[in-house]
Amino acid sequence: MPASSPATPGTTLSNATKALNAWIEVDLDALANNARVLRETAGDATVIAVVKANAYGHGLDIVGPALEAAGIERFGVIFMPEALDLRATGVTRPVVVLGHSFPEDAAAAVANDITLTVDTNAQAEAVSEAALRAGKAPVPVHIKVDSGMHRFGLMPAEVAALASHVRGLGGVTLEALWTHLAMADHEDDSFTVQQDAVVQEAVRLVGGVPMRHIANTATTIRHPEFQYEGVRTGIGIYGALPDHTPNPGLQPVLSMKARLARVFDVAPGEGVSYGLTWRAERQSRVALVAVGYADGYNRGLSNRGQVLVRGRRCPVVGRVCMDHFLVDVTDVPGAATGDETVLIGEQGGETITAREVAAAIDTINYEVLAGLNRRLPRLGHRQGVLEATC
Repeated sequence: MPASSPATPGTTLSNATKALNAWIEVDLDALANNARVLRETAGDATVIAVVKANAYGHGLDIVGPALEAAGIERFGVIFMPEALDLRATGVTRPVVVLGHSFPEDAAAAVANDITLTVDTNAQAEAVSEAALRAGKAPVPVHIKVDSGMHRFGLMPAEVAALASHVRGLGGVTLEALWTHLAMADHEDDSFTVQQDAVVQEAVRLVGGVPMRHIANTATTIRHPEFQYEGVRTGIGIYGALPDHTPNPGLQPVLSMKARLARVFDVAPGEGVSYGLTWRAERQSRVALVAVGYADGYNRGLSNRGQVLVRGRRCPVVGRVCMDHFLVDVTDVPGAATGDETVLIGEQGGETITAREVAAAIDTINYEVLAGLNRRLPRLGHRQGVLEATC
């Protein structure tokens, strides 16, 4: 946070943002609601909240502790550095690394009570040795099944061989088998049945495991039969939804806002921004927003995106630059420098969602959220009162 911006807990958002060109608001009440809704939806299954990619752009330092306080049982990340970052926030509950790691990560994983997904004998041996040295044996490991997506993971026979090796080591115990679903957010998600069958074959060959986790947000909501002992909820924790997925009561957590940095006149025929790709067809008022593609506001939104100013939709005009873009505020009476502008979120009864932004650039809401750069300060709040920043 800039030194000029009051950021102490208890500060109102309006005061905390006076000296900010742009920021991201993280609604902690909405986050707690989503944790509750997903825990209820998951029934007896353990909820593994996925907080990879800086908590899907929301800010790990804010989201991790808030989710633990909201009762989330476990956390998932992709890479070992993310797990260490999560521990640095003060989160104490179990953390599993869902992506590739190295034997060299074993000592740090054991020291910080981080569970690795292992895919080689050498990696399992390294974890075992580290656990024995630290006096923590046995520590849990997970194995991922390649059930048809053909990304990270092992085929059932390979899973069985690795599981047998793990069970012969003194320092580790096989806690879970899991997989990632390829078509869970499709209208026809029947491929999930085929993937589940592959996982169950691996379980049979292994001889059973304490935990299976295959369901992501979409499958957790759409198919209770695949919840098993654990579910991994990523996008849903943040109040966004995969395609073809009903909303069980989740609320958007993130708002992306800025202040108009300049408002000025543009005469008919004059152009704006790089390449002058937009030219005024009438006497126009144009406003500068100090956000750009370096912040995660995609360049594809040039001449396509919309923002909210004084509760009215305003089109992005000209090319989005690295640090700025422009909007046409001609139809917003009184629009002035300093006005709060909403890029994602609600204002005056109008809403721009991450899904809408994604549709404008032919992508998905996951990319829009996860692509938000750390340059923008995150303000965690409850009912407009600041509680945490990062």
